[in-house]
Amino acid sequence: MLTLFHTDGCHLCEQAWTLVEQAGLAAHSRRCDILDDEEWLAAYRVRIPVLRDEAGRELGWPFTLAELNAWVAANPDQKT
Repeated sequence: MLTLFHTDGCHLCEQAWTLVEQAGLAAHSRRCDILDDEEWLAAYRVRIPVLRDEAGRELGWPFTLAELNAWVAANPDQKT
């Protein structure tokens, strides 16, 4: 499962989610609004969008579709 940390109204977050969809990862991903959790807000307030995998690896914006695919491929144990 991948997690995209975002907030509503963030156009960069929308772009990142579009790349997740284009990569075919949306069905195995979730979106978490950083305003829903104080720890998320503290960690990602000025960094969103950030994609995190189950191993705790993070891919921060900006990233391209190619970079997203390479990041996912770099962890073959990831359950997507």
